[in-house]
Amino acid sequence: MAKFRSSSSKELQPLNTASLPDIVFMLLFFFMISVSFRQTERVVTVRLPEATEVAKLDRKDLASYINIGTPIVAFQSQYGTDARIQLNDAFSNIDDIRDFIAASRESMSESDRPFMTVALKVDENVRMGIVTDVKQELRRCSALRIMYSTRRKSEHYDF
Repeated sequence: MAKFRSSSSKELQPLNTASLPDIVFMLLFFFMISVSFRQTERVVTVRLPEATEVAKLDRKDLASYINIGTPIVAFQSQYGTDARIQLNDAFSNIDDIRDFIAASRESMSESDRPFMTVALKVDENVRMGIVTDVKQELRRCSALRIMYSTRRKSEHYDF
């Protein structure tokens, strides 16, 4: 007759970690590919105004962004607190807009150039004088498709 032993001192098998580095690298590559980084660094403060009628931009790759606002705190000692224009990662003036639009057009394909849109991100407290100057320069550059970036107005109902 066979003897059956009760094994009260049964040890657990060690966990196999051979595939763990493969999984870690797979997750790392997934996040590296799927995360998009900010294209430009903000050097002006922009709090977008509220709007009730908001439409989304169809193709963001055809948009060139112009930020207008007060410089961030790190640059206020150098540039002051007046509204400034930001093109790419640097402060600019009205005369630089023509070169910016030309460079944006050159980076697009020939078929997409007529659909180029200039998106103005303007702080809600900026005076309209600088915005009008930017729009006049865009008109001289034949950049006639202009969009204002806004945030959706939150609706509060008081009963």
